Amino acid sequence: MAGTATRHLYLTRHGEASPDESTLTDDGRRQAVLLGERLRDSPLAVVHHGPLPRAEQTAELICGRLDGVPSQPSEPAGDYLPHLPEREELPPDSADAMLGHLSRFPAEEREHGPGLAREALARFTGPVEGDEPRHELVVTHNFLIGWLVRAALDAPKWRWMGLNHAHAALTVIRYAPGRPASVLVYNDTGHLPPRLRRTGFPPELRL
Repeated sequence: MAGTATRHLYLTRHGEASPDESTLTDDGRRQAVLLGERLRDSPLAVVHHGPLPRAEQTAELICGRLDGVPSQPSEPAGDYLPHLPEREELPPDSADAMLGHLSRFPAEEREHGPGLAREALARFTGPVEGDEPRHELVVTHNFLIGWLVRAALDAPKWRWMGLNHAHAALTVIRYAPGRPASVLVYNDTGHLPPRLRRTGFPPELRL
């Protein structure tokens, strides 16, 4: 009977994208290449990426720095709202602002997001079958990284909001059999020069 082994889930947000989000900027391409160089000696088995161009291009550039690691598209790694909270779930002093922010997203992202989020949890989290540890990278978007981190910490479902991930930063979650999930690395930009570490962040978050 097959056992289970530890999964190391590496997460990164795509590189900086053009204003219309159709491609990466020069800075975004550089961010992806530098992350690939950081991961060159990591035992990655596969790179999953969301279906949008900015995630696919980031994955291609990362894989270009790795030795034969395949990449594959994954709809659950896409860009969507993973959970739409009810007012009573939220802190009373910020509920209006948070619900107002969510209401501005397209209906498709709001309607289909929770189902995709459940798929992402089933596909990317928890120990893996077999006896060999597995290391996987998911090139995705800010919201999904927040969703998976909050799940690893057993935080309330609405708490994916307010977790901001830098472009091409690295987060690693460890899922070991019989143990709670551990966030080993969060939002690490040590592989990027200072100028490229906070692209996509609003000014108040650029420390």
